[in-house]
Amino acid sequence: MNTTSCEAALELRPPSGESPASAALMFAAGVLGNVTALGLLLRARARRRARRERLAPFHVLVMALVLTDLLGTCLLSPVVLAAYGRRRTLRGLSDGGGVCLYFAFAMSFFSLATMGCLGAMALERSLAIGAPYLYERLLSARPVAPLLLAALPALYALAAAFCALPLLGFGRYVQYCPGTWCFIQMHFPRAGGAAELSSGGAFSLLYASLLLLLILAVLLCNLSVIVNLLRMQRRGKATRRATAAAAAAASSSSSSQLRQTESSDGQAPSPRCAARKQLSMFEELDHLILLAIITITFAVCSLPFTVRAFMNHFDPGVDYKEDLQAMRFLSFNSIIDPWVFAILRPPILRVIRSVLCCRVPLKPRTTDRQRPPFAKPKPVEQAGICRQ
Repeated sequence: MNTTSCEAALELRPPSGESPASAALMFAAGVLGNVTALGLLLRARARRRARRERLAPFHVLVMALVLTDLLGTCLLSPVVLAAYGRRRTLRGLSDGGGVCLYFAFAMSFFSLATMGCLGAMALERSLAIGAPYLYERLLSARPVAPLLLAALPALYALAAAFCALPLLGFGRYVQYCPGTWCFIQMHFPRAGGAAELSSGGAFSLLYASLLLLLILAVLLCNLSVIVNLLRMQRRGKATRRATAAAAAAASSSSSSQLRQTESSDGQAPSPRCAARKQLSMFEELDHLILLAIITITFAVCSLPFTVRAFMNHFDPGVDYKEDLQAMRFLSFNSIIDPWVFAILRPPILRVIRSVLCCRVPLKPRTTDRQRPPFAKPKPVEQAGICRQ
């Protein structure tokens, strides 16, 4: 089956082994996972309100990401099931191919909007850790909810405007084999189609490049968060040493000796303040773990399509099975994301945090030869970011 026949086909003739069972299973898993994640997020939000805590922008962005995935699953999967049920392709479901255009626009929009939400989450974490004073000034200047309610629609509007370009003549949305999905045109004629190649090829490469740049930007933001968290860990260790020295001096020395052990700002931090900072580092590390896993998931799901888009632009060969596989990978992202939220609850995050750094002891200051024979060994100090 060649590309031209797939683009114009009206009757669905799936190859042997293809059945609607896989599409139905993906739809059920996506809806169940997103509804579960949404319920958990709403319950966490209710607990924060009960404690009168400020609504964190990160949690607002996570909820926006889950709602985006849920909406995309509910708007796309039923169309595929309807095509299987009526034995018609997406172009054959309506006169003029309106369903095909709708499916292609929605698929490209939700993929781009999801990546935009991930980029906003990574930027928010990078600002919160790397520039805390600027971050607090932005939050204290105006309420968080109205600011995000204005930023998120702007993000969605930009994604919708970009994905509407093929509807306006820049690029094309076409039907792909076996007729159950439509997307951006990635195959182009090699003779007599120079004008079509210039617009359609430019848009497909632009879309793939935009996804790739967003993935790289998110990875760079996450890397900056990791570097700043390591710096916070070192500062936290120095603060705890100063606190311990101040407490020892207070119990055995005079007030003048206590002042010599105070920190550089003139006042030794209290244990309560140190515990509060430690709790903040736990929360930041949990956010980083969650964001890193979601970013890896999106990169794995998006890179096959990005690679196929570049390969199809320069390779005259057509392999619709590889295209369909890349498309399925792209649609898996909205299914996997909510299950990441549902599975990575605080107890699981604590286990991951322990595996990452908590069980790696620092080198003890004294060796066994220096320790008296009957002296009780002191517990090894753990990394500050991992203490619980």
